[in-house]
Amino acid sequence: MNDLLTRAVAKIIPADLAKKKVEDGKKLRVYWGIDPTGGKIHLGHTIPMRKLQAFADAGHHAILLIGSFTAMIGDPSDRDSIRQPLTKEQVEENFKTYKKQAAKVIDFDKVEIRYNHEWLEKLSYKDIIEHASLFTVQQMEERAMFAERMNKDKPVSVHEFLYPLMVGYDSVVLDVDCELGGSDQEFNMLAGRTMQRAFGKREKFVLTTPLIEGTDGRKMSKSYENCVYLDDEPNDMFGKMMSINDDLMATYFECCTDVPMEEVRVILSPSKDGTWARKAKARLAREIVTLYHGADAAEKAEEAFVNVFSEKGIPEDIKEVKVKKGTLLVDVLLKEGLVSSKSDAKRLIEQKGIKVNDKAVESMEEKVSEGIVRVGKRKFLKLYL
Repeated sequence: MNDLLTRAVAKIIPADLAKKKVEDGKKLRVYWGIDPTGGKIHLGHTIPMRKLQAFADAGHHAILLIGSFTAMIGDPSDRDSIRQPLTKEQVEENFKTYKKQAAKVIDFDKVEIRYNHEWLEKLSYKDIIEHASLFTVQQMEERAMFAERMNKDKPVSVHEFLYPLMVGYDSVVLDVDCELGGSDQEFNMLAGRTMQRAFGKREKFVLTTPLIEGTDGRKMSKSYENCVYLDDEPNDMFGKMMSINDDLMATYFECCTDVPMEEVRVILSPSKDGTWARKAKARLAREIVTLYHGADAAEKAEEAFVNVFSEKGIPEDIKEVKVKKGTLLVDVLLKEGLVSSKSDAKRLIEQKGIKVNDKAVESMEEKVSEGIVRVGKRKFLKLYL
């Protein structure tokens, strides 16, 4: 019980209800929902996923809810502007890779999958009005991101007010004892608690998990291009983990690994020779890569990292690509996945982060030439004409 309600937990509301339900020993209904608004899962997403699996492993009824309807509307949480709605086709495309990635964290033999379009698209206007009557405009205006946007005269759409009602109704249909989610979802999850009570369902508690910072110290988000994705190559994943701030290691160990916390405290104990931080981060990187690619891949990724950074070498398994003379270098890097977009390439060039044969690329218009291309600290490509 201790790990369920303490490890990787930001807040529990109400805590006494959670403690009672867990200590009673009855099988609880627990769910976590995710909107497939993008095609990739990063480590931040895995924190509530891991908690869901922990409840499943403890013998509870765990449910992964796919926001097949709500993804088309878009969650306004932590948004400083209106989220662009998605089409049903876009949502379906995004979901194609979700289960494959989620299976790296969740054992689907133990976890049920549900889709909220099954009930949300059947609601009538009368139903929606009844749901809306449970909340006030003042309650919605209290949400931090709504208040901030209104103070800056940025628009807040009425449909954004309806989003908490939709995910709240998910709780009513699923009739759960507990809902899991990131701490930015607290308002939405409490809306579900209100609605369950109004519909005469069981009383649920809300368990929020921490939001983690990415490789640049800001909240992990694909918008910031600072994510560690589950489908990152082992070498890239290891390198990203080695680049995080030292003060984030405790949170990553607690939220993203299975290392016992007693052992984590030993790992993070400063040593007299001053090498503890590097060793601790290498251990963290190995744990993460092992979870998603296996122990052998983690060992090879560490060897490659040491070769490149400690010995200032070049990876042995560097990819070789034949290119046509006159081709723009940026186009090759985009095609080979070394940059995520042209804006990403432009940013890296401005930061002297793209080099050919150790010479910084100065322009987006630079043509290809034979040699070794290095993008950032960890990505390499060998070009020949």
